[in-house]
Amino acid sequence: MKWNQVLTSSVGRKYVMALTGLFLIIFLLVHAYVNLNVLFTNGEENFNRAANFMSTNLLVRVAEFGLFAGFIIHIYQGYLLANQNRVRRSTKYAIDAPAQTSTWYSRSMALLGTLILLFLIVHIANFWVPSRFGGLEEVAYDRLQTHNLYKKMDQVFSNIWLVGFYVAGCISLAWHLLHGFQSAFQTMGWKHRKYAGVIESVGVVISILLPLIFALMPIFMYLDIEIPIGNLTLFF
Repeated sequence: MKWNQVLTSSVGRKYVMALTGLFLIIFLLVHAYVNLNVLFTNGEENFNRAANFMSTNLLVRVAEFGLFAGFIIHIYQGYLLANQNRVRRSTKYAIDAPAQTSTWYSRSMALLGTLILLFLIVHIANFWVPSRFGGLEEVAYDRLQTHNLYKKMDQVFSNIWLVGFYVAGCISLAWHLLHGFQSAFQTMGWKHRKYAGVIESVGVVISILLPLIFALMPIFMYLDIEIPIGNLTLFF
């Protein structure tokens, strides 16, 4: 495949979708690990320290450009592929039984992706923009002076409608990951029959665990619930 076909051909777009999708899953794993702190008794200090590290570390700030590029490319290529598939399906076959050959969520990736995009826009507006461009209260831990992003989260998640919106976004993410993880490995040719069962199992675990962690965060903060463990080990 020539380089100019990577972003224009159907096969090239699928490769790009697979690679950017796996890259974004790695980001979600790190993000979930950081967010997991808010569920514990000493979560406020640990979370704010982690947020400070993510907002001040030069390598992390540079990586954010790659992260946003990954999101944009993944979304754009996804819509192109969805539109291409829609055009191809415009010619009906004598027997049309998609439910017998694919799952509903695999046929609804564009819709699920749109819901996740709306969730992402709200999430960036609520947290990323204030944490990067100011407007948050500050808190001091030892010699560390940082934005109190935890308090901002507590304020946002005091609104039951926003809590419901975040949970709905996490449900959409779960279905999106359930198909996307396995599809990425299959596209890259890494889903050998010897390891297909393992890949499918890992995909199911990730599609449940990651959205669950993200969903528990607003629920726990709204209900003022804490897991009675003082610290969750962090490397920040």
